[in-house]
Order: sequence, then C-alpha cells, then structure tokens
Amino acid sequence: MSKIFVLDTNIILHDHLAVKQFQDNDIVIPIAVIEELDKFKKGNDALSFNARAFMREINALSEKNEFGPRGVPLGKKLGYIKFEPSHPFPDELKDLFRDDIPDHRILATAIWMRDNNPDRFVALVTKDINLRLKAKAAGMIAQDYMHDRVEETLPFEREVITEGIPIKELQTLSYGPECAIPWKKAGKKEPAPNQLYNLAFGDSSIPARYDARKGKIVLVKSREAYGIRPRNVEQRFAMDACLNPEIPLVSLTGGAGTGKTLIALAAALEQAADYDQIILSRPTVVLGGQDIGFLPGDQKSKMGPYVQPLMDNLDVIRHHFKPGSKQAQKIEAMMREEKLVISPLAYIRGRSLGKVYFIVDEAQNLTPHEVKTIITRAGEGTKMVFTGDPYQIDQPYLDQWSNGLAHLGEKMSGQPLFQHVVLLKGERSELSEIAAKLL
Repeated sequence: MSKIFVLDTNIILHDHLAVKQFQDNDIVIPIAVIEELDKFKKGNDALSFNARAFMREINALSEKNEFGPRGVPLGKKLGYIKFEPSHPFPDELKDLFRDDIPDHRILATAIWMRDNNPDRFVALVTKDINLRLKAKAAGMIAQDYMHDRVEETLPFEREVITEGIPIKELQTLSYGPECAIPWKKAGKKEPAPNQLYNLAFGDSSIPARYDARKGKIVLVKSREAYGIRPRNVEQRFAMDACLNPEIPLVSLTGGAGTGKTLIALAAALEQAADYDQIILSRPTVVLGGQDIGFLPGDQKSKMGPYVQPLMDNLDVIRHHFKPGSKQAQKIEAMMREEKLVISPLAYIRGRSLGKVYFIVDEAQNLTPHEVKTIITRAGEGTKMVFTGDPYQIDQPYLDQWSNGLAHLGEKMSGQPLFQHVVLLKGERSELSEIAAKLL
C-alpha cells in the first residue's frame, strides 16, 4: 500500500512543488492549511510566490480531473492529492490540545487520517519543530521535509585536498613560467573543476587549484584587493575565487569574523571597472513575517538596518586609505553615482542583471528556491558571490542542511563556473577569535 503524508502549511510555503516529491504516495492537505495559505496570497516575497504558485497548480489539476474519494492524481507515477476537512481530536487528546489554532487543527486531521487508515502508513510532514514534538507527544509520526536537504554541510577537508608532491614539482608550481603542473603529479584521478589543493613537501606547502580549462593545477597566489590582503590560506582561496573572471558564481561560508564579506566586497571594488554596477544585498529577516514596507522612509532608509554589516565592511576598506586619497574618493563617487548600491532581495524577481558584481550576504537565510531565483537573474558578464554561515540561521523553517547556501554548495559542486570556499580561522580580532571558540 502507498503511504499517506499530511502536509503542514510551511512545507508548501517552502516549496510549492513539494506535493510532487513524494513518489507514488498520497498527499493530504488539511483545510486549515488552505486557510493559512490564503493569508499569503498577496505580497512580493518568496512565501507569497509559493502560496500563489501552489494554488494555481492545484487549480489546474482540479480542472483536468474530478475529485474522487482518494482525491485527484498528481501526475504520471505520482500519487493522489486530497483536501481533508477539519476533524476533532480523539477524546483522550482533547484536554492535551485545548487551543483552537491552525497547528492543532492540522495535527487533529493527521491523527484522524491515521485512525481511519489503519492499513496504511500515515505521517505528518512539517518543518515546525514544535509541531513535530506535539505530534510525537500525541503518538503521531511526524517528519521533516527531506527532499532539498543536503547530505552534509561542506567541510574544509572535503573542499581542500592535502597532497604531498616531489620538491621539484613544488618548485615548478611556485616559480615556473606558468606556475602550473599537470594534474597527474598530484593524483591518479582527474580532479573536479576548481578543486582546491594544499600541496606539500616536508614543512613546505602551497595552495593550488585545478584549472579544468588548462587541464593543470595552478598556483593560488596571494593577491591584494583594494588594500585588503589575505591573512590565511582559506582567505587566499576566497580572494582568488572572487577575483577570477572565469568563475562567475562563488560561495563563501564561515563563522563570524572569518572575512568572507570583506573579501567579497574588496574584490568587487578592485574590479569595479569591469562591471557596470556593484550590488550589495542580504535577506531582510524580520519578526512577524513583515515586509520592509512597514519601516518608514524610502528604499535606502528601509534597507539601512539590514545592510549595516555590509557598510561596516566598507568602512574597514576605507580606513586602509587616507580620507582624501584617490581610492577613498572613488568609493564615495561610486556610491553617489549609484555604481555601488544597496538593493532589497525582495525585489530581485523579474530583473535581469547584466554586467553586475552581485554580493548576497547572510545567504544561509535564503531557501533553495530563493537562491535559484537570484542566480537565474544573472545576465552576461555578471558575477555573483554568496556569503554566510550555515550554522547561524535566523529563518524558523531552515536548518544547516536545508538552507539555500548549503543547497548551492551541494548542487553546484564540480561545475567549472562555480567555486566554494570554507573559511575557518577568524581574523576580526584576537578577542573575537577566543570568544568564538570558548563562548
């Protein structure tokens, strides 16, 4: 017998195509979910988009097929979808869940489906940890939505291969005319594009990267960008990726103070002449699901509190130069002429970004669908850099395995146009580094 999965509202708001990710099993949507989705049908954010897209999808299915006892078929080799009216809790659970709230109505419907289908597996699927705990307390099987979860977040050891090579090859890589060696010198199997290396002989080691276009492992040089120079090997990898015009998509992950945002911004300023515009943005995570529209002022004023960390990094770069220097004046001119701008992610849908250096900070607070939406806006000559920490998430229904930044690193790994770098060592200050480790 096929299984029955009862979906919570947050599953649909997370992925409007979630109903088609359960193979040949049946999907049940409680009426309480439809009532909650109705509150999200207006708006420009991803939640509103997913709510509208789901209702259009279901409406199209219902026009092609009549609703039967099992519902309507979702498609070839898929199960059925059914909308189930609200049902009360069994008598033994009525005193456990007294509040009449959507979560409780959804849970009650899931329990009713289980009790009325004793020969089939029934589970509630929700990204709400509290609801999963309530379900388990009531004896109901509850699961997270697993479709877009990555197997693991990307560790530094997986990204960088440490390999010993002969001193002659190390010297060729460091001082040769091409600063490159054949990939066979570092392994028997051809590496994936942009694979990072830490090549060593004795106590000597140098960072390198596999260039798939050349078919060689090339030296990753220590490069300065707008007064910012890498302080460790991970920052060296990150700076190289952000300055490389042949890699239009970069993701930098790491904890607070590892320099990911600073490096991305410095690299953008260094290459300002190659792009028409530098755009800085980050998700606007606010309480109560409110859009930035509730804040006073124009678009710049509304975004101010959210992008202040980006401006702090810009100030760090400014302090490397005297107030009246050419570099400082260039930054001021770029902001005045809107070549360096702050743009809300909420309004990225529908835009075409051509010849733009686009930095998305705190990208771990984006869903996989939102990351896809942003990247598909890239036009010719555009470079995108996503930065964030998969372990510091402010969205209630995302975690280190299901957020957009982890999803990006997992799905794009091995593509010639993509580079992922994990930054481990904090460089903000000695105090910040100690606090990150001990507190």
